[in-house]
Amino acid sequence: MLSISIKTRPLGDSALVLTFGNVMSDAVNRRVHQATGRLREARLPGIVDLVPAFASLTVFYDGCLVTYTALVEAIEMALTAVEESKVSPGRVIELPTCYEPPYSLDIQQVAEHCQCTVGDVVALHSEPEYQVYFLGFMPGFPYLGGMSPALATPRKTTPVLTVPAGAVGIAGGQTGVYPMETPGGWQIIGRTPIPLFVPGLTPPAVLRAGDRLRFKPVSACEFEQWRQS
Repeated sequence: MLSISIKTRPLGDSALVLTFGNVMSDAVNRRVHQATGRLREARLPGIVDLVPAFASLTVFYDGCLVTYTALVEAIEMALTAVEESKVSPGRVIELPTCYEPPYSLDIQQVAEHCQCTVGDVVALHSEPEYQVYFLGFMPGFPYLGGMSPALATPRKTTPVLTVPAGAVGIAGGQTGVYPMETPGGWQIIGRTPIPLFVPGLTPPAVLRAGDRLRFKPVSACEFEQWRQS
């Protein structure tokens, strides 16, 4: 059994936040997703939606169906003990990613900041299996855990107006993928041809919190073949 210690606080009159820790780590985030899975299975009356984050889980509920106090008691009972073996391990997703020009706009700056070569950046970034901590910032944007500390690079001093869909970026000690064209300030080191947000799909976000993600380096030629297929 995995005992889960949580702190609970109200968020307005129709939501509450469960906090599992005060650090960003795989272990804490795993607890968040274990609790999310358990509450989805429990189908507690009144719960409208569950939104996991780095170290917390926001529970939206219908105040006409359940009170805050009653819901907290029901949640605590449901999470008294979670069997780790019953928690779905999440999918492993592989994203073909081109780290070559013109798709790696800032990879040279990242290499210079990290005092390594561009090849080192590619190797260090593509080697780990990342955990999708949660989706946020924009629909389908995955916040990923597991990047090598050696690649930590500050955001751009001045954000740019257009970051293309599929751009793979670094900001501080994190990496992520832009699912659509948008302004942004992350350092862009590559791009994937795989759409991460498709409005016609159900659900429209290709990735889910709790998934595992790997970046597979591909050439610019292979990138174009993927995009045209």
